[in-house]
Amino acid sequence: MRFLMTTNGGGPPATPELYARMGAFVTELTQAGVLLASGGLDPKGTHFSAADGQVTMTDGPYAEAKESIVSFALIEARTEEEARELAQRFWSVVGDGEGDMRRVYGPGD
Repeated sequence: MRFLMTTNGGGPPATPELYARMGAFVTELTQAGVLLASGGLDPKGTHFSAADGQVTMTDGPYAEAKESIVSFALIEARTEEEARELAQRFWSVVGDGEGDMRRVYGPGD
């Protein structure tokens, strides 16, 4: 089962200690084959909306940046409970902040 974990803006500022702890966590998950992809997202994305055959594009950054997704991790877990445990471990490293976890469906799911 794959899950996408995302973080929203408004968390603590990055420190060398946080980078070191997160680096160790990422290394552990990568070596275990759990972490499939991760990264930070540029706040200057483009939002698309479509209605009645018309597509509208709005360039970021957006006014409500604290609600924007700023980073992600795509993980592979045996169960949703295992994914939740990994997400709890992630947040214990990060400290304060908010984010979401959603199951990713693909062929055969």
